[in-house]
This record gives sequence, structure tokens and C-alpha cells, in this order.
Amino acid sequence: MPVAKSVLLFAFAAVAEIGGAWLVWQAVREGKAWWLAGLGVIALGIYGFIATLQPDAHFGRILAAYGGVFVAGSLAWGMIFDGYRPDRWDIVGSVICLLGVAVIMFAPRHAA
Repeated sequence: MPVAKSVLLFAFAAVAEIGGAWLVWQAVREGKAWWLAGLGVIALGIYGFIATLQPDAHFGRILAAYGGVFVAGSLAWGMIFDGYRPDRWDIVGSVICLLGVAVIMFAPRHAA
């Protein structure tokens, strides 16, 4: 169950962070309403709280692993919301990142 919980939390964190950053981008770069930036800032704050719910207690490990989720999630977000089409190297890179997430988060460790 801890693996499923961790994966679900990473997914929620990705939606909050990437979605928040995208809303700010829309307001600043795309000239959309400025209140979207406010919603984006709120979503980015929610991301910070979601990260604290991970079962692992090590900040560095959680944020390092989340970096890989962010890479893959950002490409997926771009595909869904901006019509971006990743090339094979984008896909290869994001798979490598997700493999890194799996190693960082789920490799067997011995208690020290």
C-alpha cells in the first residue's frame, strides 16, 4: 500500500504544481486574466503541502524523486493542454526520469 499511496500523491502533486505553473504562464505569457495567476499561486502552495504527505520522511528524497515525475508530467500536460507533441527523445528522457523515481523511492533499503 505505501507504493500505491506514494504514486497517487506524486500524481496529485504533479497536477497541483504543473497546473499552478501553467495557470501563471497563461496569465503572464499568454495575456489571460490575472486572476489565473492567483489560482496558480494557490495551486503551487497546495503542491507544497501534498509533498509533506509522502510516506518517506526524507525531504531531499521526496523532492529529488518528484523531479522525475515533474519531467514526465510536464510533457503530458503540454500534450493535453497545449497540443505539444513530444518527440522520441522527450519520451526516452521521461522514461529514464521515471525509472530514476522508482529507484529513489522504492529501492530496498536497510534501516541504519
